[in-house]
Amino acid sequence: MSYDPSDDGARMSFQGRMSYGDYLHLDKILTAQHPLSQAHDEMLFIVQHQTSELWMKLALHELNAARAAIASGNLQPAFKMLTRVARIMEQLNSAWDVLRTMTPSEYTEFRESLGESSGFQSWQYRMIEFVAGNRNIEMLRPHEHREALVASLRAEIARPSLYDVVLSHLRACGFDIPPRERLDRPHLPDPAARAAWASIYRDPVRWWELYELAEKLVDFEDYFRRWRFNHVTTVERIIGFKRGSGGTSGVNYLRRMLDVVLFADLWELRTEL
Repeated sequence: MSYDPSDDGARMSFQGRMSYGDYLHLDKILTAQHPLSQAHDEMLFIVQHQTSELWMKLALHELNAARAAIASGNLQPAFKMLTRVARIMEQLNSAWDVLRTMTPSEYTEFRESLGESSGFQSWQYRMIEFVAGNRNIEMLRPHEHREALVASLRAEIARPSLYDVVLSHLRACGFDIPPRERLDRPHLPDPAARAAWASIYRDPVRWWELYELAEKLVDFEDYFRRWRFNHVTTVERIIGFKRGSGGTSGVNYLRRMLDVVLFADLWELRTEL
């Protein structure tokens, strides 16, 4: 016999009521894919990048909330938020596994349709780097054609980064770490900060919350590095060493980005322990 969910109380009519699709605005989301070629795999390429941008939107939501929580001295909620960011990065890593099912021949069928568009131009990815503390003002230039976007990026580099806020919290806990003079520059390794973290790692029982905060940051960067590595591998697998569609050197540029470290103090102190 067929099963009628309404017998179990399920609502079956949504005339004048908000449905699942209404709440999520699925009409807008599911009609936002507009391939410019007849190639079968262009839909894969579009969906993979659109969903990645949605995950990055959530990552920014969590990173900004974690920064605010740490600034107020409320570390426990920040731990949950930073854990979620690491899981988001894991989802972004899994997306490369789907894209790698596309072969060089299949990508060639629609690559010209991309013009000069490239993931290199993702302003949300740039914002994640800026929030974390990797601030290269040269990277504002690809966004200057969008006044509102570049304004939001400039506003971000004028405020303390996530890592700046973390170091401010360490100062509030009694550690002698000089504040940075230029917020619009990348974080460089800081001997004073590294010494503070080393003290925390050598006595985790005394500094448990700070110890856990450090590990949450390392978790985030660990998954972030994996995402970058998977990006390099995917690009090399599909286009080899061709130049990127946005004009970068492609794989060579992405390999250079593997050397960028977000929280250098936390990685360097491990050699000293």
